[in-house]
Amino acid sequence: MQLDYVILGVLTLRRLSGYDLRRWMDGPGRFIGYGVQLPHIYRRLAKLVERGWADFEVDPREGRPDAKVYRLTEEGRAALLEWARSPFVPSPRAKDPDFTLRFFFAGQLGPEIALDVVNTELEYRLKQHAEAGAMPLPDAYDPQIPELDGAWAREVHTMAHEHGFAFGAAHIAWLQLTKARLEARLGR
Repeated sequence: MQLDYVILGVLTLRRLSGYDLRRWMDGPGRFIGYGVQLPHIYRRLAKLVERGWADFEVDPREGRPDAKVYRLTEEGRAALLEWARSPFVPSPRAKDPDFTLRFFFAGQLGPEIALDVVNTELEYRLKQHAEAGAMPLPDAYDPQIPELDGAWAREVHTMAHEHGFAFGAAHIAWLQLTKARLEARLGR
């Protein structure tokens, strides 16, 4: 489950309570595209502790309930590294958060891992982008309800296609820039 790796990835940065993890997701982590509610975080933390991937210490809080502060275990570190080094498979959906999660949490473990993820995503998106540009919309629609103007529907579909194509082009440009930056970091 992706949330497990989000939690393990954040716990590589510092020890946190479940509440602090949620605050991180609403703050610095808000752009990774993976938001969950606090009860779900606590359920996943319990599973991570059960697996031995995390453990916790109780932090007494004056005037408030005590907090469990979680940390990554050696087993959790190994699980995170195994996931980070496993092959990345891009999603057909360009805006899917899988790439961002993998780049963010696996990539933080080293430029080689980040570059592998970027190269895989770039190769996939270049192929997908080339195929998307070659997919023409139908010349005419056959409206099945009186409220649908076929010409207008085609125009809206063209605009939506252009939006997706522009997003794909911007994503590819960012991937190319990031690849160059990572290669420079690695001295290539």
